[in-house]
Amino acid sequence: MERKASDFFESLNGKTVALCGIGGSNLPLIKMFAKYGAKVLACDKRERTALGENADKAEEYGAELHLGENYLKNLGADIIFRTPGMKYYMDELVEARNNGVAVTSEMEVFFDICPCKIIAVTGSDGKTTTTTIISELLKASGKTVHLGGNIGHPLLPDIESISSEDYAVVELSSFQLISMRKSPDIAVVTNLAPNHLDIHKDMQEYIDAKKNIVLHQNAFSRTVLNLDNEISNSFSEYVRGTLYKFSRRNSVKSGAYMKPDGEIVMSINGEETHIMKAEEIKIPGLHNIENYLAAISAVWGLVDVETIRKVAMEFAGVEHRAELVRELDGVRWYNDAIGTSPTRTVKGTLSLYDRKIILIAGGYDKKIPYDEMGEVVPKTVKLLILMGATADKIEEATRKASTYSEGNPEIIRVNSMEEAVKIARERAESGDIVSMSPASASFDMYKNFAEKGLHYKRLVMELK
Repeated sequence: MERKASDFFESLNGKTVALCGIGGSNLPLIKMFAKYGAKVLACDKRERTALGENADKAEEYGAELHLGENYLKNLGADIIFRTPGMKYYMDELVEARNNGVAVTSEMEVFFDICPCKIIAVTGSDGKTTTTTIISELLKASGKTVHLGGNIGHPLLPDIESISSEDYAVVELSSFQLISMRKSPDIAVVTNLAPNHLDIHKDMQEYIDAKKNIVLHQNAFSRTVLNLDNEISNSFSEYVRGTLYKFSRRNSVKSGAYMKPDGEIVMSINGEETHIMKAEEIKIPGLHNIENYLAAISAVWGLVDVETIRKVAMEFAGVEHRAELVRELDGVRWYNDAIGTSPTRTVKGTLSLYDRKIILIAGGYDKKIPYDEMGEVVPKTVKLLILMGATADKIEEATRKASTYSEGNPEIIRVNSMEEAVKIARERAESGDIVSMSPASASFDMYKNFAEKGLHYKRLVMELK
């Protein structure tokens, strides 16, 4: 283990460390911190019965449990590790900071002590796929890659095995970035649009949180920004190192872009290198062309052109992203559970197919507008099946759209995924496409988008 990391873990000996949230990502940290002599408090708003075996494991690993409504009261902690989903300015955390308690996060500490170069990706849409593509490109070129962050895998427990020659490829959410004061060696911003306004106090706070991915870079860093997205492009003024831009619509002086004929090139100060044709990319959709443009710009100089082409032609994509579940009686069923915002559903599912589809949408309300999606739905959807807390907002945006006419699309309301799949099965005809792309988060009925996607896939696979 590198010296900076070993110094940090030695400093934990005898300290009281509180970890907020008893889930799969914090359990390895409980085990690790206890190993280095910390008194670990595992804190969760849920009661023990709701936590199930995770509570048992936390105690097995050496933690003392603090559960229920007052889980953050009277902790006596020296350090609090907040979970990304917690509001950074919640009263208990502000009080702890005012009392001299160190309030941090797994990702903040990882950035502080990681011995290798870090490539980090953020954005409203496309960040998981872009992060995964970057990882696949680096691995295909023979490099050791540690993939994690918001993509689901905590990286701090892996720190003992990370060497200076490796690469950490990290997906970062606004919740992680809001408190970070260190930026990656290579930063990628895919795009920015209204999102998570149920947690952030306003759009400006959301943008400012994302901006931290570039604000603390140095002169030897690289920044990759989306020229076609106004907010992402506005970060250019804060860049201190090398700036690459990517674009699906315009040429760029330095960065990857697509020409009108579909040729993808990388330009360095106007000197172009041909990469491939966009149609050769295996995963479909214009948004995935953008994801590759971002990824190519991030790894340029680390991965050769032939490797980039090979990965793009062979990589089949990430689960829950326009994922073909099955074909039954001539109907293709797709799982796009990652469509957790209207812009993601518009740029993903609603841009992919050459015919009008049956769309299952709706879920938890993140307090974001659906007007843009409403304009697109009548052009791309023939049957709209709505469920969850955002059903009213999606239907209202669709009905008031200039593209809408009565019955175009037909709109049906349901109360469960089982009912949605049942109606889609009854109404779909050979040649149809059914896609579940919520355009919303999943927290009203599920723990996360993955659980929602898996439930949908199971129901589809059970169809006769």
